[in-house]
Amino acid sequence: MGEIKAIKDYQIVVFGVIIALGAIFSTAIFTKSVIKYQKMQNQTISTTGSASKSVKADFATITINYRLNAPNIKTGYKKMASDAQKIKNFLVQKGIDEKDITFGQISNYEVNKRVGNYTTNEVDFYKFNSYVKATSKNVDLITEIANSTTSLVDMDIETGYNDVEYLVSNLDDIKIEMVGKATQNAKQRAESMVKSTGDKIGSLNSAKMGVFQIVPINSTEVTDYGINDTTSPEKNVIAVVNATFTVK
Repeated sequence: MGEIKAIKDYQIVVFGVIIALGAIFSTAIFTKSVIKYQKMQNQTISTTGSASKSVKADFATITINYRLNAPNIKTGYKKMASDAQKIKNFLVQKGIDEKDITFGQISNYEVNKRVGNYTTNEVDFYKFNSYVKATSKNVDLITEIANSTTSLVDMDIETGYNDVEYLVSNLDDIKIEMVGKATQNAKQRAESMVKSTGDKIGSLNSAKMGVFQIVPINSTEVTDYGINDTTSPEKNVIAVVNATFTVK
């Protein structure tokens, strides 16, 4: 009877050892798998890619600002209307289509007389100002007009600054193209970085688009918030992408 009990106790001990060894072995396999998985998960590389493209504005606008001083409201509005018509005729003669000409609202405010260092309640004169805006797909024509607005002075028109804008109509399409090229550039840089280790670049994990810089053709200016140049007909569009790739 005692021998049977000893055999059973021995079997229990052996069984317990087997279970323990199995648990240890399973834990080792599981731990190794976790480490391998984490290693795979952590094998990534982040790079910054960029791409640029030279573009030319395909339409432009010019805003001719004009102003005057008048002794009263009636005289002021009459002269402003006459000046607006003269500016319109000037633009049409230069080659602008009438449908591409718009007129701004006329604004005015009174200027009171001064006596010494004091301003009285009596009106001295009225200041008027407004603008005429023209748009054209002929970019060179807008440039020519901007350079010849001084002739308006001979027409008794007091002009202020002339705001000229050179714009690109398909800018959104260009941005999409530049993002793709910048991402490709980021991958090429990543491949160059891991080339010496024998590793290869895998799939794209994540990508974050940076700001766009639209600058004059010879400009090197960049800002954290991006630039959208409208002062030059010749431009560079620059895109930046921060990308993370897996390493295999």
